[in-house]
Amino acid sequence: MLQTVKDFYMSTGFANITGGQILMILVSFLLLYLAIKRGFEPLLLVPIAFGMFLTNLPLAGLMTEPIMGPDGHVQEIGGLLYYLYQGDHLGIFPPLIFLGVGAMTDFGPLIANPKSLLLGAAAQFGIFITFFGAIASGLFTPNEAASIGIIGGADGPTAIFLSSKLAPHLLGSIAVAAYSYMALVPVIQPPIMKALTTKEERNIKMKQLRHVSKLEKVIFPVLATLIVSMIVPPAAALVGMLMLGNLFKESGAVARLTDTAQNALMNIVTIFLGVTVGATASASAFLNVKTLAIMGLGVVAFAFGTAAGVILAKIMNKFLKDPINPLIGSAGVSAVPMAARVSQVVGQKENPSNFLLMHAMGPNVAGVIGSAVSAGVLLSLFSGF
Repeated sequence: MLQTVKDFYMSTGFANITGGQILMILVSFLLLYLAIKRGFEPLLLVPIAFGMFLTNLPLAGLMTEPIMGPDGHVQEIGGLLYYLYQGDHLGIFPPLIFLGVGAMTDFGPLIANPKSLLLGAAAQFGIFITFFGAIASGLFTPNEAASIGIIGGADGPTAIFLSSKLAPHLLGSIAVAAYSYMALVPVIQPPIMKALTTKEERNIKMKQLRHVSKLEKVIFPVLATLIVSMIVPPAAALVGMLMLGNLFKESGAVARLTDTAQNALMNIVTIFLGVTVGATASASAFLNVKTLAIMGLGVVAFAFGTAAGVILAKIMNKFLKDPINPLIGSAGVSAVPMAARVSQVVGQKENPSNFLLMHAMGPNVAGVIGSAVSAGVLLSLFSGF
């Protein structure tokens, strides 16, 4: 009887759990706390944290690969999350997320003020600074460095899309870093924005944006897809789905498809994407020097992206008749619409009558396009390595 009890205990997770798994489970609990209690990107961090929790449960085998027999048939099926993870590995989930994002995005502020495209492009500077920083560290290959650099775009699906193709073994670390820092945008950005601007600059009031016609809004997604895909073909999957979703919305002819893309599809894919990304953060894959370096480089990426947008706005003001508030330059890091809201909040603290939100949405949505283009460029350069 005693031996039976002992054998049962040895078959449980309690007898097989490792120190690394305990630590990762505690990390998942921390992320759940930040998401639920502190409100840091809960729609993303809750499934990611729970996926991390599930994958580190001993003997659960939720990310176990199937065992194939010599005849090519499956002898033992894999874990549930392993099969769901194929949506990440094959690059399916990120473009579907972009479809939903496009259906919820208004490109009107960008169309009304095309100059804001430059601010969105400038914010991608953080991607390439981080890439070179990762190479200089000596810890990463060019493929890994490219995947880490894309964290600077502040776009989780793009980071997952690129890392799944160039450095799938780092997917968990990169995704957790990207989404964690996206959640911390209201903490990271304001000190940088204030340090790089004067009180006078933060008080600049911008003219109201012009009205954008429906025809312009319908033409834009088609034209943007054509131009971007012709210049950077590997970006076509992300930009194409983003613009298809936006065309659903702006055409006004497919209300059911728009509603599905904005709600049901977006929510379903977010759950699958989040849980499976978290499931890649096993103790063996996550607890190493490279993960610490990725977390550190992620901060650098966000800081340089924020700074580049603000600095370019200041430079542009030397040549513009109607100055722009440099605070909106920080919104080019893509995290929609959080980065635009940060510009609004910081601006209103200086002047409660100053409304920058719609102006900041221009570089904010430009940053979404910019991060996808940057991912396409990096994919073009390093997919053969």
